[in-house]
Amino acid sequence: MEHLLEHIIIGLALGSVYSLVALGFVIIYKATKVVNFAQGELVMVGAYICFAFTVQAGLPFVASFLLTLIFSVILALAIERLALRPLIGEPIISVIMVTIGMSAVLKTLVQLFWGTTKKNFPEVLPDVTVKIGGLPLEIEYIAAFILALLLFVIFSLFFKYSRKGVAMRATAFDQLAAASMGIGIKNIFAMSWCIAAIVSCFGGVIVGVIQDINTDLGHVGLLVFPAVILGGLDSLLGAALGGLFIGVLQKVCEGAAHEYLGLGGFGNVASFLFLVVILMIKPYGLFGTEEIERV
Repeated sequence: MEHLLEHIIIGLALGSVYSLVALGFVIIYKATKVVNFAQGELVMVGAYICFAFTVQAGLPFVASFLLTLIFSVILALAIERLALRPLIGEPIISVIMVTIGMSAVLKTLVQLFWGTTKKNFPEVLPDVTVKIGGLPLEIEYIAAFILALLLFVIFSLFFKYSRKGVAMRATAFDQLAAASMGIGIKNIFAMSWCIAAIVSCFGGVIVGVIQDINTDLGHVGLLVFPAVILGGLDSLLGAALGGLFIGVLQKVCEGAAHEYLGLGGFGNVASFLFLVVILMIKPYGLFGTEEIERV
């Protein structure tokens, strides 16, 4: 029972990072109806850029993080303007294929500049532990959970009450109708990519603070996909809850498989098995909007 509680608590901390990455998926999908398969690589780039500013350039962590946010926004604008804007009006599959190609390009560039060896962030938070349920938990995991919750609240309020947020929702619902109402579709697309890049930057830096980083960090995009499908591709609440659930599922299944079967790496397998079940039972996710076509 003690091990189960430990796996659940660590799974919630891991799931908070998944929730951040899932928010990036949802934000882009809500505005453009495109699934961004380069989301994991945006997380990886954010982690490496912050590492470069902090370790290689020797800047304070706060300054490095702010510069990383600026870089992430510029990168997102460049991707949207140069690679995706020319595809407006083209079939969605074309845009999706571009995001897949972009993921390979970003990973190759990171390997070119930083190699494939693991990189270590310096100590950012104080080396203290907090007991939760009688179990010690490092403060990095608690900070990750609180930050994910805070960002979820901010973006929920943004989409519900701000003019830009409502415009993004209207654009996702019907681009032609939104354009006829004077909404700048191109600007909405650019904004959605910038927000997704910022969220990914937060996720990458959190991962770097918690553990080592390497070029396999981009795989987090695929690991998060079950959480996105579970919650619903167009639901911020679904992304947050789905990320937490998948994080707990992975840790619990991984711990159980290691303890009782002597198997490693089963957590990732369990999440994708769960993804298959969800697609069979509720393909739009728990909070996703079902699209009903009548003829």
